[in-house]
Amino acid sequence: MISPTSRAILLAALGAPIALVLVALMPSAWPVGPAWALAVAALILVDAQMASDPASLRVATKAPTLTGIGAGAFEVLIRLGFAPERAPQSAEVAIETNPLIELTPRLREPDVVDALAETGFRATPTRRGEARLTRAFVRWRGPLGLAWRQSEAELDHRIAVAADIGSIERYAQRLFSRTFVHGLKPMRDRGDGSEFDALAKFEQGMDRRMVDWKQSARHMVLLAKEVRAERNHQLVFAIDTGRLMCQPVDGTPRVDAALNAALMLAYVGLKLGDRVSFFGFDARPHLATGFVSGPGAFAELQTLTSAIDYSTEETNFTLSLSTLAERLKRRSMVVVFTDFADTVSAELMVENVTRLTRRHMVVFVTFRDEELESMQGVFPRTAGDVSRAVIAGQLLNERDVVLARLRRLGVHIVSTTRAQLGPELVRAYDELRRQERV
Repeated sequence: MISPTSRAILLAALGAPIALVLVALMPSAWPVGPAWALAVAALILVDAQMASDPASLRVATKAPTLTGIGAGAFEVLIRLGFAPERAPQSAEVAIETNPLIELTPRLREPDVVDALAETGFRATPTRRGEARLTRAFVRWRGPLGLAWRQSEAELDHRIAVAADIGSIERYAQRLFSRTFVHGLKPMRDRGDGSEFDALAKFEQGMDRRMVDWKQSARHMVLLAKEVRAERNHQLVFAIDTGRLMCQPVDGTPRVDAALNAALMLAYVGLKLGDRVSFFGFDARPHLATGFVSGPGAFAELQTLTSAIDYSTEETNFTLSLSTLAERLKRRSMVVVFTDFADTVSAELMVENVTRLTRRHMVVFVTFRDEELESMQGVFPRTAGDVSRAVIAGQLLNERDVVLARLRRLGVHIVSTTRAQLGPELVRAYDELRRQERV
């Protein structure tokens, strides 16, 4: 593509007053105006032909494939390669992206040295999902500075924008730190559970029921069995991404807070030898990862869960949870992240969660509605305050009724604030694991 530069436009504009003065003095000199315009157009074409050919342009990009929404900005590098014989002195570069990331500055003008140029943009993720660097727009001037040559290069570079991975890993790693004293206690493994670990000499204070009489008779020493918590459990995180879960709580969408807590527990579960899977749904299931195991699989989960997007559709619990139940071939711990507004909207949810409890251990995770709690507890000054407090109290009572029904069905409830959701979920997992209910 060829376009005139500001220098060419200025040169063409200078011909107009010159032509007017000549025509005023010598009317027969009117052809000077058109000749001037044609001469400038010819120079622009000549300059464009002398510039580097767009077909010889090579564009390469260097950017991460995974980043966190709270990790801050990252750098996107663009490398340009021109034909050595007609390389320009400089070039202008701009990148087209989708709305998930913002680039600063919008335009770069790197110098070309030995037919090569490199420049960088700072990219800031604005929300979770799959960010894309779609196209690079490059243009450069000809030797005369009168013509732009422009080229578009397809980049198709995808960047998975996941949750705040840094804070998740830092907090989860504290669970396994020997110096961790205050707050959430570390996960215990040896001595909990019923899976055989080793034989040890019986000492005062050990459980006498763990004495292995057969091995004690063989070795002529009183031996006791040491046990540990069972491994290789299946953890399934069913995350509702429907309209209600996309509403913010404390300035953060509920689905983002749910994903942060799920990834925190996934990190712990993988460390302890369990298998983890994610299931996303709204009006229909849209994400179903396979089970992965081992700490090295956490990076894979980060990439896969970046596909959990926001939705404006109502959640179909019947289709989604039935599909999940069909996929699970053995008993699992199913962690359901969802929310509800009243008992009527929660009826289908409770019915389908009931089906899951017949075979699996279900943990129901929801958010405390701090806005309703603040309305209920406000000191009434006007009639409007009283009305809001009464309505808020009724809605909170309906939530308590639904949660009480789920508890009677054997569902473990985690209902807390957004900030405490991850730690509370890990505590619940620790408790259920030690009770061998997972």
